[in-house]
Amino acid sequence: MTPSTTPRGTGSAPANVPWSPALWGLLLVLAGNMLIDALEVSVALVALPAIGADLDLAASQLHWVVSGFAVGFGGLLLFGGRAVKLLGRRPVYLAALLVFSAASLVGALADSAALLVATRFVKGFCAALTAPTGLAIIASTFPEGPARSRALSVYSLFGASGFSAGLLLSGALTEVSWRWTFAAPAPVALVLFVAGLRLIPRDRPDPGIPRRYDVAGALSLTGAMLALVYTIASGPGGDWDHPRTIGAFVLAALLTALFLRVELTVEQPLLRLELFAHGALMRSALGAGALNGSYLGLLLVGTLHLQQRAGWSPLETGLAFLPAAAPLALTALWSGRIVARFGAARLIAAGALAAPLGYLLYPRGGSAAVHYTTDVLPTMLLVGAAFVLAFTAFHVQATGAVPDGRQEAAGGLYQTAVQLGAALMTALCAALYPVGTGAVLRLITTVGLFGLAVALFGLVPRKAAQPGAPTTPDERKPHVE
Repeated sequence: MTPSTTPRGTGSAPANVPWSPALWGLLLVLAGNMLIDALEVSVALVALPAIGADLDLAASQLHWVVSGFAVGFGGLLLFGGRAVKLLGRRPVYLAALLVFSAASLVGALADSAALLVATRFVKGFCAALTAPTGLAIIASTFPEGPARSRALSVYSLFGASGFSAGLLLSGALTEVSWRWTFAAPAPVALVLFVAGLRLIPRDRPDPGIPRRYDVAGALSLTGAMLALVYTIASGPGGDWDHPRTIGAFVLAALLTALFLRVELTVEQPLLRLELFAHGALMRSALGAGALNGSYLGLLLVGTLHLQQRAGWSPLETGLAFLPAAAPLALTALWSGRIVARFGAARLIAAGALAAPLGYLLYPRGGSAAVHYTTDVLPTMLLVGAAFVLAFTAFHVQATGAVPDGRQEAAGGLYQTAVQLGAALMTALCAALYPVGTGAVLRLITTVGLFGLAVALFGLVPRKAAQPGAPTTPDERKPHVE
């Protein structure tokens, strides 16, 4: 799942800004970076078996290639937003592009799993810097109204297409070497950097903003996520009582407590804890985390199953997954209208129903004999439908649940939950895979059903807080640009 593209109230540009070639160029730079950020997850998934064989990694350890990126993204997303406000959009965005390109090259040349995972973490942090910055640049450069809506549509289309493009790119390049899949984004990021030097407008940070980064909050949150992922990855292999596993769990709990204490006491917290009181926001965070995590868990186990047991090539695997990813890209331009027409909560519930139905249809036995049209395609089509229905609706519900001025903070919390779901589920699915495909799919289906339960709870009418206030999320008018 890629970062959402529906900001609210993030600034405005003069209404008379023309659509000059420079403005189109700027939009293509921002949208191109959005594409390679989204591409980063899918290129790693299809290449996992080849990476494991080359770097001598067991199936239970391969998840770090995916979860490392997710932890870097989710753990530092809130900090990234703060850094952009204090340092300025242009310098942060350009620096992130340059570091992303360098990390891609280092990852492609890595001769150890530790170095490869470290580059994935760095690239996740770069995405945490560029994702909110791209939206902020659009909001401050394109005038509110049709011009900004058009810009956001293009930006959204590129982001939704990135995952599909990654499946195809990785499938084709891994046939030669998995290293090419990690090297390929490097020249693209460099081209975007060079173009961005000319096109990204200069800006100055607001001198009235207190210069407090909340490093303690960022480090404690990221450390807690890493320790929790390590704990979850270690447990299913029979090491729940190992001192390292117990120590990692205790460390995760302590760091989580430290993060909460810091956010309650620091003058400018990264995360305002009162956001947790907004039920629709929390349902969106939990539901999107469950959907994204279960989806990536399915693709992880599907990659290992199809390539290692069924003997499929990386390209065949990437093509097999395309029906789950392509529908979102094909419908991205109309997703906002769909939400406005049917309501966020109803669409989320429909999507949350489609996903576990798809998981139930995937073959449990892990057999080498796989018939695509009957064993794999139905699952992928249902999961693709789930994302078409729920992806934009989740973000609309999350940001529509909070008062004006808090949408950016709500979006940060929401996206952090989405990435946390990805990191935890890929770790747990990889750890369970040696036990059997059936065990992993039962876990994936259970998480999907949890997401469905959360979505159904969102349909229950509630007593309005004030006369005339909306009683369900569907009765709010969603803000869709």
